Amino acid sequence: MLQQICEEVCNYFIKERHEGNFEISGGMISLPLLDGQRFLIQGSALNDGMYTYHDTGIKSDDDKALAVGLHAETWTGTICALAVPPAVIALAGEINAWVDANKEVINSPYTSESVLGVYSYTKGANGHGAGGTLGWMDVFSDKLKRWRKVNFD
Repeated sequence: MLQQICEEVCNYFIKERHEGNFEISGGMISLPLLDGQRFLIQGSALNDGMYTYHDTGIKSDDDKALAVGLHAETWTGTICALAVPPAVIALAGEINAWVDANKEVINSPYTSESVLGVYSYTKGANGHGAGGTLGWMDVFSDKLKRWRKVNFD
């Protein structure tokens, strides 16, 4: 979710950009990062995305499990050290909780229904979610806008 938020607000909170040749071997990469710091891989054929660096292994951007999908690869590209504010990380948790609580409504193919004029149901719609439902981007737009940038760094 954190990577999706950064994409939505066009802001990865880039602290340092490293360009050159990189190698992932044994699920690890040698980087000048702090334990727990997030980083972004760009230009890779197999591993583009946001990860969290740990001395014991690299985790996916959602920090739930080791990124077993990190493939051995040598490439020329960019790795950005990130400084994602704690408030954005907390907001990602809040958004995850909202998405989990609203999965059925979000994934429902129905935008409105009525039964014999007695019961009527309409979901809000403005184009973001499945079937035009309000998605997390709409619900959290006020909280996200302070982090929004026009272009990526």
